Amino acid sequence: MDDRMNIQWYPGHMTKTRRNMEADLKLVDAVCEIVDARIPFSSRNPDIDAICGQKPRMMILNRIDLADPAATDVWQNYWQAQGMTVVRTDCKSRRGIDRFVPAVRSMLAEKLQRYADKGQTGRALKLMIVGIPNVGKSTFINQIAGRKGAKAENRPGVTRGKQWVTVDSGLLLLDTPGILWPKFDDEEVGRRLAYTGAVKDDVLDVETLACHLAAMLWARYPEAMRARYKLDPPEDASGYDLLTEAGRRRGFLLARGEIDTERMARVLLEEYRSCKIGRFTLEDPPERTEACATN
Repeated sequence: MDDRMNIQWYPGHMTKTRRNMEADLKLVDAVCEIVDARIPFSSRNPDIDAICGQKPRMMILNRIDLADPAATDVWQNYWQAQGMTVVRTDCKSRRGIDRFVPAVRSMLAEKLQRYADKGQTGRALKLMIVGIPNVGKSTFINQIAGRKGAKAENRPGVTRGKQWVTVDSGLLLLDTPGILWPKFDDEEVGRRLAYTGAVKDDVLDVETLACHLAAMLWARYPEAMRARYKLDPPEDASGYDLLTEAGRRRGFLLARGEIDTERMARVLLEEYRSCKIGRFTLEDPPERTEACATN
């Protein structure tokens, strides 16, 4: 298997998106960034901080239903320490959605007071909503607005154009297309995005990807992996060893008794993404990364 990953994804519309975002910043009071709670660092565009400058910031940790709750607590503390307001959501079940508007008004309380002092009570707050493809941004906006205002599909890069979405008389959201960066300098960032489906499977070697995922899950959540796949590997087992053993346990056999590792690879990715193995977070905040055995 080719162990290298070379993900290059920066279509022309994403270059245009960045230019538009930089121009539109003057129209908004704050920026709300949505990330995948399973990979809060890898599911960010590292350019966002530079693009947003000194605008007030909110971080939405989405898909908390799929992430490790204890790890989500750690990430929330991390982002708050960076001066950001944090809201945790599961857009599919609407969990946490009702906390968004109060959090916005609290974050921008001083601006609201300045409006009131000028006799501009009722003037709408405007937020730019940003996030890479497939972190649930359009679904989040739809839930907040209570209608199908933003097109949402479970595939990367579907949102296009610019649109204002009215939440209520006092809050407007500026939706933006999902934006990624020119390349992934860190291969592990690319893999984590692929694990969660933010990068299409058909541009990667699925078997290689699953081997890396198996090794990571075994390092971080061995008991859950042991329970799901009946694994009992030696201490030096590789990701391929884990995938092979799981395939053997599942009875995924080819001719001459060989293990169908490609089939097992697809099963592992599907079961990870659908939370059948457990609720897992695949990375720690930067200051803890060096201590993490999987990095």
